[in-house]
Amino acid sequence: MKILFVTSTRIGDAVLSTAILRYIIEKYPSASLTVACGPLPSSLFEPIPGVERVITIHKKAFSIHWISLWATTVTQSWDLIVDLRSSAIAFSLRAKSRKILRSDKKTSDLHRVEELASLFNLDNPPAPKLWISNSMEDMGQKLIPNGSPIIGLGVTANWMPKVWPSKNFIELIQRLTRKGKIFSGKRFAIFGSTNERDIAMPVIQGLTDTECIDLIGKASISSVTACIKRCSFFIGNDSGLMHIAAALGVPTIGLFGPSPAERYGPWGDHCQSVVSSESYHALIGKKDFDHRSSANLMNGLSVDAVEKATCELFDRIKGSASG
Repeated sequence: MKILFVTSTRIGDAVLSTAILRYIIEKYPSASLTVACGPLPSSLFEPIPGVERVITIHKKAFSIHWISLWATTVTQSWDLIVDLRSSAIAFSLRAKSRKILRSDKKTSDLHRVEELASLFNLDNPPAPKLWISNSMEDMGQKLIPNGSPIIGLGVTANWMPKVWPSKNFIELIQRLTRKGKIFSGKRFAIFGSTNERDIAMPVIQGLTDTECIDLIGKASISSVTACIKRCSFFIGNDSGLMHIAAALGVPTIGLFGPSPAERYGPWGDHCQSVVSSESYHALIGKKDFDHRSSANLMNGLSVDAVEKATCELFDRIKGSASG
């Protein structure tokens, strides 16, 4: 059975789409899968069982990238095409069956995982899942050597208004690493890309009394994924890193302000979204709101709220493990 799976160019959306890919793999365990996605998340699909080929979609002017994808896939007769991009590609290829995601008012208010599940009429959405290859594990081991437990911090995001202030991250960790607190004696790994170093450096420089592993721009996305897998807990802004942590089963705290947690919160019982006192609709509904602005919109999320949620999730996970 030949299946073409067309998914996102963004890391976060691509990771969330592994929920439906997981369902397909479990339903058709002997199928041969071809995944088409953007360059950033492409390496995340390579270790997935049944994935025979990953086609990287490089965006081009006038949507020429779709023509390139068509030329690469047109010679194959597909048993199933799953198109999460709502493109015309599914109708231009030979296929016995097609599933094309089209957001509408009925699904746009659902969590993205639930919306994806609706494509196959699934009442109980499968959770996103990422696989780690042996080579990825080896790289993760090199970047984060064995030692005391690691807490992952995703202090950056692809949009500055979503970035929780550095001083808040610093105060949170200082509180949680005090003697007798839940992160006392633990190490911290700081994640982000090379162009996000200026955002992350105040946090790294501010955590003078803790052992920090600076991974900003020092690893590929596959290596970063392996490193996050080694974390015992993750706290981060709404970002692809947050979704990677959740998909790996790492207890995850997601920080939200000008993005809807009910739509894009980290998925699973091991996760918790913490939302600004100013709602998403209130933040983006302001008269002077401009999505191109770099003004921070996370000041309504207090350190107290994040500390409380972190401790509650930590205790809940600890209780589940002991039970």
